[in-house]
Amino acid sequence: MAKKSQGTGLQCAMCGVFDSDANPVVEIMPGLALCSDCVSYIETTAQAELAQRNKSGKPKAKRGNSIPKPKEIKEFLDQYIIGQDEAKKYMSVAVYNHYKRIQRLDEGKQDAEDVDIEKSNVILVGPTGTGKTLLAKTIAKLLDVPFTIVDATVLTEAGYVGEDIESLLTRLLQACDYDVAKAERGIVFIDEIDKIARKSDNPSITRDVSGEGVQQGLLKLLEGSTVLVPPNGGRKHPEQKMIPVDTKNILFVCGGAFDGIERKIANRLNTHTVGYGQNSGDAKKKRENLMRYVMPQDLKSFGLIPEIIGRLPVLTALDPLDRGALRRILVEPKNAIIRQYKKLFEMDGVELEFTDEALDTIVDKAIEYKLGARGLRSIVETVMVDAMYEVPSSKTKKFEVTAQYVIDKLAQNPGLNQAD
Repeated sequence: MAKKSQGTGLQCAMCGVFDSDANPVVEIMPGLALCSDCVSYIETTAQAELAQRNKSGKPKAKRGNSIPKPKEIKEFLDQYIIGQDEAKKYMSVAVYNHYKRIQRLDEGKQDAEDVDIEKSNVILVGPTGTGKTLLAKTIAKLLDVPFTIVDATVLTEAGYVGEDIESLLTRLLQACDYDVAKAERGIVFIDEIDKIARKSDNPSITRDVSGEGVQQGLLKLLEGSTVLVPPNGGRKHPEQKMIPVDTKNILFVCGGAFDGIERKIANRLNTHTVGYGQNSGDAKKKRENLMRYVMPQDLKSFGLIPEIIGRLPVLTALDPLDRGALRRILVEPKNAIIRQYKKLFEMDGVELEFTDEALDTIVDKAIEYKLGARGLRSIVETVMVDAMYEVPSSKTKKFEVTAQYVIDKLAQNPGLNQAD
């Protein structure tokens, strides 16, 4: 209780010091006075306690209220990914519904008579370099959830050379420092899902350990079940301690180029993809954009088993990148390639400029190599390597890249020269 000292003012109720200029004592409420040192100590202790509680992995009470709406998710994706509006819309809705479902479970609103909402895993189909991986990675950045990318080509059926199916959950655990509660709300992107397609549409009569066997093993993960995961990856053995992970709230996003699936789609639509046919512009455009008409039965014809297709209910396709989209990818996104190089030169006090003709030349080369947005980076790196080597040691304050400079540097590269 606050006490009045003999002519010296208030006394701190915690430490007993009297009011002074160096350590003033303030009456917080009637009958309670604290000095500034004790107030600082209380604030520091309270902040440390809150930080410790946040590390426990328990979801916050109002966590779900911060989930962005589908339109907000798409607006965020627009800052990093050019085009692909249809795929962004599908991904935004799927992710929003998924985390809204988790929020409902966290708040305990679901009763015995309530509708049991199942998660909606996603499969992205599109040519290489169109942004499948970037879509999933950008959404994970927005939601601040554990995220990992796993290559399906290294997975094999249990007991064979390669990685077990459960190793992809090991990667997710490693991404969040083995916090199981966080991992059970993460996102797993399975890349190259088309590479584990079985050899034909018919069930195989021999062991297909890296194709159909992997698909069978993925079923339990995709549908949601408790899986025993080896903490350090590798093969399971009886003496190894396992970590149980519940996958019912983990969102799985699968991506693949599905090279050649256009023929399956064309057969279903009775459309000619090769040979002599109608030369009208509409027919040509339809042939070029066949991927947008992809359906689950096309994935089955390609070699995915019906069970795994059923556990990937959200199917969307990414459009091939045309010249205009590649041009915008170079300069518009927040992490645009040209912006990255300008920042690198800016760190050395050099202003880097690209002429419009130089950018057009880079785009033309990328279209020629048919590598999509991924090819832009390798071309720009080839063009800029000499400048990045010489400019930091020179007194140059401004460096301009012209179309002729791009042509000359690409001509000096043996690999690119052979591609011409």
